[in-house]
Amino acid sequence: MNIFNLLLEADILVQISIFILLGFSILSWSIIFHRVFALNIAHKKLKLFENEFWSGIDLASLYQKSLSRRNKLNGAEQVFYIGFKEFSRLYQMKHCSSEIIISRTLDTMHTAINIELKTLEDYIPLIGTIGSISPYLGLFGTVLGIMHVFVELGKTTNNTATQMIHLQIIAPGIAESLVATAIGLFVAIPAVMAFNYLTTQINNLDQDYNNFIEEFIAILYRQIFLNLDAVLSKENKHEETENKTRY
Repeated sequence: MNIFNLLLEADILVQISIFILLGFSILSWSIIFHRVFALNIAHKKLKLFENEFWSGIDLASLYQKSLSRRNKLNGAEQVFYIGFKEFSRLYQMKHCSSEIIISRTLDTMHTAINIELKTLEDYIPLIGTIGSISPYLGLFGTVLGIMHVFVELGKTTNNTATQMIHLQIIAPGIAESLVATAIGLFVAIPAVMAFNYLTTQINNLDQDYNNFIEEFIAILYRQIFLNLDAVLSKENKHEETENKTRY
């Protein structure tokens, strides 16, 4: 069976549906390769930044390093940069409680995560749409082709021998029509599988980002209380010195 010849000999409506399906296939595979590549890079950058983050480097130094190339930041480093910047701004404000500082910093980082994920999610819903409608489009082409075949068959005479001859001629048209359904499945199955895979990878990356900011916010929270303890310690020493001087 030569699929190419079947396509060329198919009815024009069947050919149109098949060409649309082939266009969907090219589009979906282009998106799949591009999104897989982008997600792999995002996972690698997250791991590299986490290794640097937990290497013992001072957070202020890490922030200055990110600040020097802030226009090229993305992923976890972008989340860290925005979070530490907001934390520093709020921390220097007077009459700003630790709960407000942590809450606003956390909200800022969550917003940064949503922006990063939105960029990675581009065109993934389109793959799901292609996977959903392709079988129906293929079936639509098949139905149109078979309808055309039976219309032509109905134009024959009632002579049994003549009908058998025409049936032998028209039967290949049914096979040509059924090719549309096969191509619809050929387009849909990889698209649905890729959509599920990419969605899972996005969810995993989202979880990794959230785990990172929870650990980061815990460090910032400890830093607030360590500085608060240092201030209280200085105040206590100052009071003890004043008391000794007084007596």
